[in-house]
Amino acid sequence: MAREPTLYICWGLFRTPPPGHPCRNARDALLEAGYRPTIVRCYGWGLLPPWLNRTRGRREVRRLSGKDWVPVLVTADGETVTGGEAIARWASAAA
Repeated sequence: MAREPTLYICWGLFRTPPPGHPCRNARDALLEAGYRPTIVRCYGWGLLPPWLNRTRGRREVRRLSGKDWVPVLVTADGETVTGGEAIARWASAAA
């Protein structure tokens, strides 16, 4: 059985007016493509300097992408995809 991707998101999957919240958009795109990603909530805020973003999730996102911003997807193959739109494109192409 193939391992499901891991999706790093902020603390919530908020419903917002269009174009929508990037973390929710990324999660929804993965679900629509048939994936059931493991969700890792990353407390903190991407705009904060790294010394203030010390939560485990933000440190892992920084290690994976070099930045503190989410969403970040790690595919079953270990590929890292950053940003809601890029993750949605990946999900569409991989489905």
